[in-house]
Amino acid sequence: MNTYILVESNIINADKLAEYGQQAAITLAHYGGRFIAKGPASSLHGQSAFSHRAIIEFDNEQRALDWYHSDAYQALVPLREQALSSQFQMITTPNAL
Repeated sequence: MNTYILVESNIINADKLAEYGQQAAITLAHYGGRFIAKGPASSLHGQSAFSHRAIIEFDNEQRALDWYHSDAYQALVPLREQALSSQFQMITTPNAL
């Protein structure tokens, strides 16, 4: 079962975002996480409070959770809060989708 973390965000500080993005990407490698999409998003229906999206793929839910709760990623949360207002959601797909 693949698991995806959907990050919805609004940029607060572009310089801090560049720093956070670079460091966060490094933390993903140990858990097999990979960005499959990121950037500005436009709504096809309804209103959204967030202007940007990122989708991060993991092989399974446990690896996604292990990454998010890792000491390495959690150390970046204060920087993330300076860079973005955000919401993280996890989606796990069944094998036979």
